Amino acid sequence: MRKSAIIGLITIAICVGFLISLNAGTSNYSTFTEAAKDSREFHVMGFWEKEKGMYYDAQKDANHFAFFMKDEKGKVNQVVYKGTKPQDFERSEKLVLIGKMKDGTFYASKILMKCPSKYNNDLVEVKADGQVIKYN
Repeated sequence: MRKSAIIGLITIAICVGFLISLNAGTSNYSTFTEAAKDSREFHVMGFWEKEKGMYYDAQKDANHFAFFMKDEKGKVNQVVYKGTKPQDFERSEKLVLIGKMKDGTFYASKILMKCPSKYNNDLVEVKADGQVIKYN
């Protein structure tokens, strides 16, 4: 084989290896169970468990926010975020937490929220007593 062909094959092999290594580092959404098995950082998607409430006292410690979240598999876990409570947290539809699990608690370094769109028409709220409220 020619020298140029060998160099070309080596270059292609290095490029393929580089592309595979880039793809291996991307993270998909995980669950609390998967996050508990490893000490690396995970992305966990879920919903705030409103019944269990939340803890945030800005006067005592403005950089401590705690709540419970249910992941996509249905497991509920305590979450601690070392930062201020995100604005409109109560209105969020879905949460994505980025962080690590330690001793049964998920420590989030970031909280991403999906809030209801202000462009949705004909939103309907049904209350526990059966009352229906329409928003335009």
